[in-house]
Amino acid sequence: MRGREPIVPHRRRHIPPQFSWIDHRLVREGHLQGRSAPALALYLFLVTVADAEGLSWYSEAALCAQLTWSGPHLQSARAELQQAGLIAYRKPLYQVLDLAPAIPPCTPRARRSGEAVSIGELLRAMTGGSR
Repeated sequence: MRGREPIVPHRRRHIPPQFSWIDHRLVREGHLQGRSAPALALYLFLVTVADAEGLSWYSEAALCAQLTWSGPHLQSARAELQQAGLIAYRKPLYQVLDLAPAIPPCTPRARRSGEAVSIGELLRAMTGGSR
């Protein structure tokens, strides 16, 4: 097909043997819209170094050195990503969060047994109703 040949064929991208990827839903679902450049840089770094479960143990000092940032600069970018629901942080652990909608922890049976839950039951659990 015309126009489908890479510009530099000998440098075609291949999936590396280690785990590291970026989810297309970041763009398709608008997760990147409105994010600052530092927040995006931190997210890219964490996605790159995280394990298969999205976990990374980079210390604040190591992240600041890698990104050439000050502590407050890192803290600001981290807070932005946490507020956006893209990462979780509990010193010294970072977790890149799944983009799929989470089932609320108060959902009755679904968490315990893996059974399907009706929409009504899910809505009642989310709103605290008992009907």
